[in-house]
Amino acid sequence: MGVEGIGARVARKEDKRFLTGKGRYTDDMSVPGMKFAAFVRSPHAHARITGIDVSAAEAMPGVIAVLDGKQLQADGIGNLICGWMIHSKDGSPMKMGAWRPIAHETVRYVGDAVAVVIADSVALARDAAETVVVDYEELPAVVDPVKTLEAGQPQIHPEAPNNLIFDWQLGDPAATETALAGAAHVTEMKILNNRLSPNPMEPRAALGIYDSAEDHYTCYTTSQNPHVARLVMSAFYNVAPENKLRVIAPDVGGGFGSKIYIYPEEIVCLWASKRTGVPVKWTSDRTEAFLTDAHGRDHVTTVKMGFDADHRIVGLHVDTIANLGAYMSLFSSAVPTYLYATLLSGQYDIPAIHANVRAVYTTTAPVDAYRGAGRPEATYLLERTMETAARELGISPAELRRKNFVRSFPHQTPVIMNYDAGDFEASLEAAMAAADYAGFVARKAEAEGRGKKRGIGMSCYIEACGIAPSAAVGSLGAGVGLWESAEVRVNAVGTIEVLTGSHSHGQGHETTFAQLIADRFGLPIDNVNIVHGDTDKVQMGMGTYGSRSGAVGMSAIVKALDKVEKKAKTIAAHLMEADEADIVIENGEAKVAGTDKTVPWFQVALAAYTAHNLPAGMEPGLKESAFYDPSNFTFPAGCYICEVEVDPETGSTDIIQFVAADDFGNIINPMIVEGQVHGGIAQGIGQALLEGVHYDANGQLLTASYMDYAMPRADDLPSFSVSHQTTPCPSNPLGIKGCGEAGAIGSPPALINAITDAIGNNGLTMPATPQKVWRALNAA
Repeated sequence: MGVEGIGARVARKEDKRFLTGKGRYTDDMSVPGMKFAAFVRSPHAHARITGIDVSAAEAMPGVIAVLDGKQLQADGIGNLICGWMIHSKDGSPMKMGAWRPIAHETVRYVGDAVAVVIADSVALARDAAETVVVDYEELPAVVDPVKTLEAGQPQIHPEAPNNLIFDWQLGDPAATETALAGAAHVTEMKILNNRLSPNPMEPRAALGIYDSAEDHYTCYTTSQNPHVARLVMSAFYNVAPENKLRVIAPDVGGGFGSKIYIYPEEIVCLWASKRTGVPVKWTSDRTEAFLTDAHGRDHVTTVKMGFDADHRIVGLHVDTIANLGAYMSLFSSAVPTYLYATLLSGQYDIPAIHANVRAVYTTTAPVDAYRGAGRPEATYLLERTMETAARELGISPAELRRKNFVRSFPHQTPVIMNYDAGDFEASLEAAMAAADYAGFVARKAEAEGRGKKRGIGMSCYIEACGIAPSAAVGSLGAGVGLWESAEVRVNAVGTIEVLTGSHSHGQGHETTFAQLIADRFGLPIDNVNIVHGDTDKVQMGMGTYGSRSGAVGMSAIVKALDKVEKKAKTIAAHLMEADEADIVIENGEAKVAGTDKTVPWFQVALAAYTAHNLPAGMEPGLKESAFYDPSNFTFPAGCYICEVEVDPETGSTDIIQFVAADDFGNIINPMIVEGQVHGGIAQGIGQALLEGVHYDANGQLLTASYMDYAMPRADDLPSFSVSHQTTPCPSNPLGIKGCGEAGAIGSPPALINAITDAIGNNGLTMPATPQKVWRALNAA
């Protein structure tokens, strides 16, 4: 490892432009003749559109056009789709209701677009949008995912009788039922996983540009995967042929999953640009974001976990109703199925598991992947159940977990996943030591003397990252492959450009990816430029989500580097008249091992491009590309311990300490990894204590601003104690596992376990607001 190579704590290169306000985001983009879009959105959760009068808006000065869904349909623009096919247990395909980019018959949630105004300024467009008169025939709404399945409830999509999208199962129902029937003890729980709004710092935005001279489209957008956006908009939405569409995702200010998808606004801006002959830009305001960004979580689950007389788990049955909102978003169907049920074994050796998942429609915003996507939901139910079982059995929560850990690898779970490597006990021991777990009893007694309720809670999580391999996920219904691409271009003076299909929206790729090159060739990371986010520069890629950038994206770079290194060694050997096997490249030069013969790196590169003295038959240049398709998921894991004090007079919870012990395999940049863990834990604490999307019975969003949707602030969070244990991943060349989602997965159950331990009432649900905690405490 060099000072900037793998394992070094290198400050992020990209932060200079971010911290000085010189980042380039979609809303910063401006082109000649650009106009602005404002959407007319439904105020009703469910209604038929019986008429639209746009005459007043069209007559306003500065208004270019007012467009509606009938015009969009007449121009052949297709419906939005869900890209992962799920079949019910009876073999029938999921029931995907039609989602028009602009509704023209029926609206199905508050915020559904019904028209768009294009005008000279944002203010003019918004003013004109308010004059559009839409006649609605209001229909009944249903927001409760359990109630929506009941007889007599409003039918949201004709394609999905009784609002059921699919009824899916995984595992062995008979074996699980037998195991639970013979169990010495069964813990039963009803668990709610609250709906969340992702709230990235940068709201969504899109700029559509149609060039009539070239019949070419360009879309700037806040996307985590611009190549998939281009693929879907060309192949399924009929916006433009793929070779006539360029998608650019410049700097992106956070995504957390909400920017994976293609939303109506990107489609409409491109279509409107061609129809009006002007570039069209739209930027969401924060209320639009609350209304229309894909939400996360929203599960209602019943769980049964059976134990034998030695406290070993014998079986687990899970029944989940997953609310997918009014429409199926791009990857929504995968979240409560293959990203959720496949992780229900957790860190435990469970011989029999059966999960049944019913996905449903409600008249609410669509629900899709949010940081962790299925794995937080699985971990929350498992770790709440394990903690509850320990209390019922009268044994230490740590010992119950320890007794049931998987201890030998590889380990095949009953729910598809094959864990390749890990040491779960090492993380448990590290977390317990850091938290002074043994000293908690004394601290609890001291707190009681001050009139406080003190509790401690634990969570042992595992997740699956780098969603893979392509053939496997394809057999499970995925509409795309989940490989990644890279191209390494060595310039004539020895500087390097790396083109990657991964996309950064805050993860620090420009630094960590450059560290790979620094480590391989001994070059300063400032000599390396990372190119991403532009479909005209990078041939193809699958983007960033599921903590895949390291395990998949970096592995593709490593494969390309292998090819570059091989050719560079061949050139260097020729220049120094040495055997290629004796060439080593380090510290910015090629050397003949055991001698003082060297050639600077830049001379090797220059020789490749001048081509005056190359080995016979060698092509000039030094540029290589590679695709990497992983052979397995990666499995980050860890143990989190949270200690709290609750004020019995107010129900207010203070987090006294939070300890995280994670196993991410080999780590490229510890400082960036720690930042990812801190951010994830902050989001998990937000879910556990504060956050929740709420609709009233009529489908009106009650949490459409930061006055009503409570985000964690600095004084809500403690200083985190973070440590890393390392079992390298055997399935990728770097041995890395992924770290971006772990904090959000492991933290909510640890915190709720701590609060319920403090107050003596296990029925607490998230978010554990002071009012909820006070009521639970007094009920106990």
